[in-house]
Amino acid sequence: MSTYNEVRRLAKSLTPDEQIRLIEDLSKSIRRKVTLTPKPKRSILELRGLGKEIWNGIDAQEYVNQERDSWNG
Repeated sequence: MSTYNEVRRLAKSLTPDEQIRLIEDLSKSIRRKVTLTPKPKRSILELRGLGKEIWNGIDAQEYVNQERDSWNG
């Protein structure tokens, strides 16, 4: 039997008050772990060059002109 299933089976045998207490204790423990583990900072510069192959062979000014023309119908 897996540890998870055994713990779950044991938790079901607790009274409702004990189950709530267990949930609160587990929640506190998880929150502590999550807040103690700093998330790595990301930089917008990591996106530089992403998708640049889509624009190969396309003249930027011509593209802008076509877009502007499409606004006028």
